[in-house]
Amino acid sequence: MVLGSLGTESLIHNGDQALNEPRTIRILIVDDHPILREGVAAVLGCEDDMEIVGEAASGMQALELFRALAPDITLMDLQMPGMNGVETIGVIRREKSDARIIVLTTYSGDMLASRALKAGASGYLLKSTLKDELAETIRVVHSGRRRVLPEIAAEIAEHLSDEHLSDRELDVLSRVARGCSNKEIARELSISAGTVNAHVKSILLKLHTHDRTEAVTVALKRGIIEI
Repeated sequence: MVLGSLGTESLIHNGDQALNEPRTIRILIVDDHPILREGVAAVLGCEDDMEIVGEAASGMQALELFRALAPDITLMDLQMPGMNGVETIGVIRREKSDARIIVLTTYSGDMLASRALKAGASGYLLKSTLKDELAETIRVVHSGRRRVLPEIAAEIAEHLSDEHLSDRELDVLSRVARGCSNKEIARELSISAGTVNAHVKSILLKLHTHDRTEAVTVALKRGIIEI
C-alpha cells in the first residue's frame, strides 16, 4: 500500500505492523528502471523477515526517502541519471555512518566495485544473481558484515597492485573512447600533441594493453571510464 510519494517516481510503502510481530528488515530500493524494482520486489516478496518500505528512481530521490524512512538496508543501482550511485552512497554515509547499503549492478568491473566499497557500500551484487544471492546478502549485511561476490572480490584482488591512471590520463582516455585523435585531444585539453602521445603510452603500459582500442575496451570493462 502506498502512503505517499516524493516526486512522480518515488514510492513509500506501508510499513505498519502489528505490535506482536517480529521486526522485519526494512528495505529501500534505488534504481531508475521500474522493471528492476518490480523484480527485486518479486524476489523478496516471499521473505517473511523483509519488507520494502520505499522505492526511488534517482540519487536525489534516494536521499529524500532515506532521510524520511531510515531504512535498515538500501539497495543501490550505480548507473542513474544525475547523481550516480557511488555519489549517493557517499552522501548517505556522510549523513549516517552506519548506513548499510548493497550495490545492485550489471557491471562487474573491479574499479567500479572498488569505488562503491570505498564510498561505503557493504555489499556488491550483480543483477544477474539477485534470485540466488539477494536475500542472503541482505541478511548478512543487516547483521553488520560485508558480502561481495567471490568473482568480484577476485577481480579487485587481481588489480590491487596496478598503478592507477592519473586524472589527466583519465581525461585523455575518455576522449580516446569518444574517437578523438591526438590532435583533437590536445586542442580540447590545451596541451601539445606530443604530451597527449606520452599520456597514451603511459595508459597502455598501466592497463597492460597494446593499442588504443584495447585500452578503451579494458577500461570500460573494468569500470575505469564510462561512455
